[in-house]
Amino acid sequence: MKIAVPTRDERVDDHFGHCDHYTIFTIEDNKISKRETLASPQGCGCKSGIATDLQELGVVMMLTGNMGEGAKNKLNVHNINVIRGCSGNVDELVNSYLEGKIIDSGMGCSEHECGDNYHNHEGLRIL
Repeated sequence: MKIAVPTRDERVDDHFGHCDHYTIFTIEDNKISKRETLASPQGCGCKSGIATDLQELGVVMMLTGNMGEGAKNKLNVHNINVIRGCSGNVDELVNSYLEGKIIDSGMGCSEHECGDNYHNHEGLRIL
């Protein structure tokens, strides 16, 4: 299994479409076996083609901070599940996910524009 996390400075970026890069984790036996990075394309995430790129790499899960419904739907169409409301160090986040401690906040952007206008929701729930 592969998990993608929008990343900036080793932390989850608040908005996946404007991240510095994606950290791609390969999971084997419920542990991180490989860690790679993928440069973020220019432009808004939902219109950049990143969903296709991630799918071609075998990504099936994205752990993200904030994301509009359009972007979430685009990833879902490419067989990538999304958990929103994540924050913190990307390695710690993935390990918490693997321990079953992370669930979707259910909160997306109430408005989404390709620009700097987005809403940051603190909705991460830890079990």
